[in-house]
Amino acid sequence: MDNHYHLIIENTTGRMSEFFKRLNGEYGTWYRQTKGGKGYVFQSRYKSTLIQDDPYLVLSIAYILNNPVKARLVKDFREYAWSSASLYYSDKESGGVDKGFVEKLFETGDGLDESVRSAMGIEQLPMVRTEMGMIIGGEDFAPLAMRKADRRSGRQSMERNRKRDMHFDPVEKVFREFENKHGIRLDRLDYGTLHGKRLRSELLVNLKERSGLTYSRIARLDYFADLSINSLGSLYHRFRKK
Repeated sequence: MDNHYHLIIENTTGRMSEFFKRLNGEYGTWYRQTKGGKGYVFQSRYKSTLIQDDPYLVLSIAYILNNPVKARLVKDFREYAWSSASLYYSDKESGGVDKGFVEKLFETGDGLDESVRSAMGIEQLPMVRTEMGMIIGGEDFAPLAMRKADRRSGRQSMERNRKRDMHFDPVEKVFREFENKHGIRLDRLDYGTLHGKRLRSELLVNLKERSGLTYSRIARLDYFADLSINSLGSLYHRFRKK
């Protein structure tokens, strides 16, 4: 959509937070480098919602595919360019979309069309608040989901991962607040001066601790392009010690 996007993903690795941190961070960096402008591209962190079962999955897919129609961007949901809708029941290559799985859920093209049309009358997907977060499903599913989560990772691990996921800020937000704090433009800063080096070290710490970036990710940013990954590690620890 114009200011957000939806993805339905099977979280097989348990590392969804890291995935979205990289996806949004790298896209945001690319967008600012190619399109210009100031500020961060994605204002808020991603929100994940567990889907109960296949009936709720069908409803969720239909609801998301109908979004462009509901927003009056297109009349036919299959015409929207930034959607997977045109892939289903067609000869088009699917890329990263598991279109076979989706086609099996809806059984026929007419079944998909009917489900998406029915979603027009839905104001919001059915959501239940749990200790794990929001779930698309019914009240009876929440206790079962909690028991499964406990068995897979243990309560303590789940709480630790949830707190960790909530910690990271978008890279563009870190840039913007850093520039505002020091009254500078990062692209005009002279990193050959002592002042410039000190500010860059502080920025490095912010990116690593607030956005959770690895040294390899930071090394790909223009502001650190002249430094090796090992140098970034030494720089980080020296500044933190001071």
